[in-house]
Amino acid sequence: MKMRQLSAFILLTLAVLATARPKTEPAQKCKTGPVDLVFLIDSSRSVRPHEFETMRKFMIDIINTLDIGLNATRVGVVQYSSQVRTEFTLKTHARLSNIVKAINQIIPLAQGTMTGLAIRYMMNEAFTPEAGDRPKVPNVAVIVTDGRPQDRVAEVAAEAREKGIEIYAVGVARADMTSLRAMASPPFEDHVFLVESFDLIHQFGIQFQDKLCGVDLCLESDHGCEHICESTPGSYHCLCLPGYTVNDDGKTCAAIDLCAERKHNCEQLCVSSPGSFTCDCNKGYKLNNDKRTCSMIDYCSFGNHSCDHECVSVLNGYRCRCNEGYRLLEDSKTCQAIDLCAEGKHDCEQICVSSPGVFSCDCNKGFKLNKDKKTCTNMNMCNTVEHGCEYQCVSTPGSYHCICPEGQLLQDDGKSCGTCKSANIDLVLLIDGSKSVRPQNFELVKKFVNQVVDSLDVSAHGTRVGLVQYSSRVRTEFPLNMYHTADEIKAAVMKVEYMEKGTMTGLALKHMLENSFSEAEGARPLSRNIPRIGLVFTDGRSQDDITEYAKKAKEAGITMYAVGVGKAVEDELREIASEPVEKHFYYTTDFTAISTIAENLKLNVCPEESQGEIEVKDPCACESLVEFQQATMNSLEQVTQKLAGMTARLEQLENQLFSRK
Repeated sequence: MKMRQLSAFILLTLAVLATARPKTEPAQKCKTGPVDLVFLIDSSRSVRPHEFETMRKFMIDIINTLDIGLNATRVGVVQYSSQVRTEFTLKTHARLSNIVKAINQIIPLAQGTMTGLAIRYMMNEAFTPEAGDRPKVPNVAVIVTDGRPQDRVAEVAAEAREKGIEIYAVGVARADMTSLRAMASPPFEDHVFLVESFDLIHQFGIQFQDKLCGVDLCLESDHGCEHICESTPGSYHCLCLPGYTVNDDGKTCAAIDLCAERKHNCEQLCVSSPGSFTCDCNKGYKLNNDKRTCSMIDYCSFGNHSCDHECVSVLNGYRCRCNEGYRLLEDSKTCQAIDLCAEGKHDCEQICVSSPGVFSCDCNKGFKLNKDKKTCTNMNMCNTVEHGCEYQCVSTPGSYHCICPEGQLLQDDGKSCGTCKSANIDLVLLIDGSKSVRPQNFELVKKFVNQVVDSLDVSAHGTRVGLVQYSSRVRTEFPLNMYHTADEIKAAVMKVEYMEKGTMTGLALKHMLENSFSEAEGARPLSRNIPRIGLVFTDGRSQDDITEYAKKAKEAGITMYAVGVGKAVEDELREIASEPVEKHFYYTTDFTAISTIAENLKLNVCPEESQGEIEVKDPCACESLVEFQQATMNSLEQVTQKLAGMTARLEQLENQLFSRK
């Protein structure tokens, strides 16, 4: 109501007051709330210079009666022709004198009449926060034109009104009334004005003088409004309470039935009240939390259904349902498993395996199920399982067994093959890498190790070999579980680097016992009864005590072999070796003879191979020297006899030659 009073006051009354009072007397100002007022003035070429001056005076006369200020009334001016230009915005001037000065400085554009373009510009540029438009303050536009627009105005004017801009259309002389009504806000009798010439532009406000600052007709007259009377300058109009609309008589009100007008979003039932509605549901349904959709009442959730398996809610009740493979009994609550195998409702060739409502087929031991999942075929177990046979797998009905090539025996694991049964061992070699060994001899030691490896049947399930080198410290070259073939072990042995320094044999025995024969490093559990063998190779006296860990190693079930060369101490070797010492203790004075020890060691590890073989002895031992001397003397005698025979033969040949002469 304030916006309409103020805008009508701006457009009409102030013009009347300005013309009705002497120029020496200031105009009476009616106090109103703040307003953002924009003049949109036509400066096309049809507006003559003196007419534009009249329009300029028209604007000044109106603003002279307004409370101008940034917190009161703000004024902006936009002029248009074929183009649009802002003369000053709502926030440009805060004082009346500055606004008057700016209006007097406006220069007309003098082109066409693009009123629609000007209204859109005003809406998008003049009434914006950037231009000084304030929120919650009435927007009023006064459009002054003298001709017919050269573009469309109805749509853009409607858009401006929808954004809350109240438009007054003032037409002069050649202005088109239809275009004025298309631009102006309703009611048209309050917002559309048409005068014959610019000289008469001020006179259109005389008839509204009493309306602007006059009486409140809602209070002083019998208005007849059923609900609410709202005053306007010199008039009034009737309004209705929320939920009601004004009837055609302009006074009485009728309730707005949103349900009947289908202006609701209820899923099932709409319950109308004036201007509003609530949603409800049909019987058997309940209203959801969104207050518009409905869900069927879940009677199963009440917990009194007594269903054996599953309760299914239906409209106004529930029913019981069984899981797949079960049937509902006559009481409509309990369920019974369907045994298709027992009922003979299957097509399995051998075995039917039942589960509720379904079945699967299986086969007897030694048979496999075919792709049709029904029939069975006698299967080759060797092709269907990871048998692990080292040489060859032989299938039997429902099982299999391993065989070995001729000349080899099946080992205790039933899978690997070997030249003797005792070939399945866990062997750890402790080799002396002290400084006294010398690099060239250390290479012979590595060849000795590989000669021992060649005599064994190495595999993951057969013999496992680990190697430890020691001097002043101990180093595991590779554990029992690192390599599974003889070639891998031999290659790793040849890459071992010589350590040098001292001879800590006791420390090496401790390391072997606590680490090398642990399951973490590949030793097989004692429960499997795989022999554990330790072989110590040394060339000198130990620099630490060997007694404690030599004893503990043998007590732990490790069969100990002691191999000594050169300056190795026989007492220490015998203390390391297992009983009987004679079969577990070896010594030679020279590194070049250690290959014979490897041969003897082979005989003890795998005694079956020793049958029919001649024992190899140390050629430097006394016994061997005597045998060597005797063999040499016998050979010399044989050579002497042969030489005597050859001499006698030569004499015969010489005699024959002389007799012929």
